[in-house]
Amino acid sequence: MNEKRFFKIRLYFTALVTVAIWSLLVWNHFHGGVPSHHIAADKDMPAISNWWGALLLPLLTWLLLHRIQRRVFASQGETSAIPGALRHVVYRFVGALLFGVLIAVFFTFGYNDVTGYLVLGLLPLAILFPLYRAECLLGFVLAMTFTFGAVLPTAFGAFLILVGLVLYRFVRPALLYILSKVILLASLSKQKPHS
Repeated sequence: MNEKRFFKIRLYFTALVTVAIWSLLVWNHFHGGVPSHHIAADKDMPAISNWWGALLLPLLTWLLLHRIQRRVFASQGETSAIPGALRHVVYRFVGALLFGVLIAVFFTFGYNDVTGYLVLGLLPLAILFPLYRAECLLGFVLAMTFTFGAVLPTAFGAFLILVGLVLYRFVRPALLYILSKVILLASLSKQKPHS
């Protein structure tokens, strides 16, 4: 796949997301009204209308796909590495999509504790995998938009992306460094002759 073909996919995918969110909002409008969601599901907090998703979701999709395009095609000197990089993008996107669906389903059925555990489960995963990538945020937001609108998942997803970035870029190298020192000390102590 070349960059021009990816740009077309980016264009079509953004158009698909735009049509989907507008269709959902119009359907909601004629079937009881477009819902609003309170921050942290607290009635004392301000409510955010799902109408904001009509602007936010297409813009977010376009920008995140642009980041993916820049990362995959600009950083790959060899075109043979691009299919592998795109495969990882798809895996992370689908994983985030499934994770967002799980959170939305458990929240909808009232299993708020499970939702909290799922989010906490991301912390060790964020040390092992680069969950801060644009495709993760896109999959997460798209999966949760039907249940929560687009604004709240975007804000929460951005927070998770920031936490994931810190864990992967700073905590992970520190843990790997400490682990390498422990392994080195353990191997040196085994090599010491016993008197």
